[in-house]
Amino acid sequence: MLIEKIELNNGTAIGLSYQLQKAPLIVVNAERGFVMCGYLDMQTAAALGDAAVRVKGVKNFDELLKAPVVDATPSAFSLGVKTGMTGKEALELMF
Repeated sequence: MLIEKIELNNGTAIGLSYQLQKAPLIVVNAERGFVMCGYLDMQTAAALGDAAVRVKGVKNFDELLKAPVVDATPSAFSLGVKTGMTGKEALELMF
């Protein structure tokens, strides 16, 4: 397991990466929400009221920050997140 501080313009996020059998499970958590890899479930995040964003095909934190947002919960959209922006841009809105 890898835990890393990720310095952004608006704050410091915490990245968690855990290698599973075929690919890593990756989440980067900011103050008001998080960006997650495709392993995690958007419907559950939405049902819980989380501001969650999903990107796909990432294997590390750098890729997650550069990857385009493919989906987001209503709470994330209310923070200004838009599909197509990068994971980093979404995280900046979550501080």
